[in-house]
Amino acid sequence: MSAVSEEDHSFEGCQGEVRSVLPMSTTADPLAVLGSLPGVADSVDSVRKAVDRVYGHRVMRRRSNEITSEAALRGARGSAALSGADWALEEVRRRTDFGGEGEPRTVGAALRLTAEAGQLLSVWRQSPLRVLARLHLVAAGGGGADDAIGRPRLAGETVDEPLLRLPLPDADEMSGRLEGLAGLLLAGSQAPALVTAAVVHGELLALRPFGSYNGLVARAAERIVLVGSGLDPKSICPAEVGHAELGSQAYVAALEGYTSGTPDGVAAWIAHCGRAVELGVRESTAVCEALQRGAA
Repeated sequence: MSAVSEEDHSFEGCQGEVRSVLPMSTTADPLAVLGSLPGVADSVDSVRKAVDRVYGHRVMRRRSNEITSEAALRGARGSAALSGADWALEEVRRRTDFGGEGEPRTVGAALRLTAEAGQLLSVWRQSPLRVLARLHLVAAGGGGADDAIGRPRLAGETVDEPLLRLPLPDADEMSGRLEGLAGLLLAGSQAPALVTAAVVHGELLALRPFGSYNGLVARAAERIVLVGSGLDPKSICPAEVGHAELGSQAYVAALEGYTSGTPDGVAAWIAHCGRAVELGVRESTAVCEALQRGAA
């Protein structure tokens, strides 16, 4: 991953270029450095309080599995919406055939990824790159005859990601930065879970390592970090719901801030991801309230 030392003003990006935002140092924790950006601590604190509130809901003591299942469904719907398949929740719940081209395939990919993410937590701790490859394979619905499925793109291969118009790093830069990100994750960090999740999400969108489904994969990876970190161990706080509710324009604008490499831009992206988690918490709180009313 291309990076610079803390002593450099490394967050200053160049127009028309997707910069690495992770400051490197042999002594510092790079992700923790990002956690010290102005306003990030407030976002982290707000998310922590919101998550604690929903975990303390009385319904969670008896029906947490139902909340987890509903959060997965709603999260998948939200992620698919950001990838251009904005279906009503009841349509996603009702449908069983997602094999068609276009929007059905996108929704099916989102549902498969949400189901798969929970099975990959232990592997993520050992090899994030293996998990990313697996996520892309699952999103694509299997290997088939396409040898590009389940591996990072090579020089000259195109990317189908219509929502994003950011400059695309070439294959060599992408590969180096992806390896660097994996190395940071394996090394461990004292950074809050929100910061790590936002960086993983933002880097994958910036790099777009696969020929397709990068947005879905990035949001699934964010979910894995939030769950695996212990912030949301039961996976009941679907950030994908919040990202969809905040809207694609705000999503792209926040991502552009992240890829600019400026301190304000990176902090705004982390705050955007924090707000998405809080909106996911609100969604699951509403589910808890509905179940409580039904039981009364």
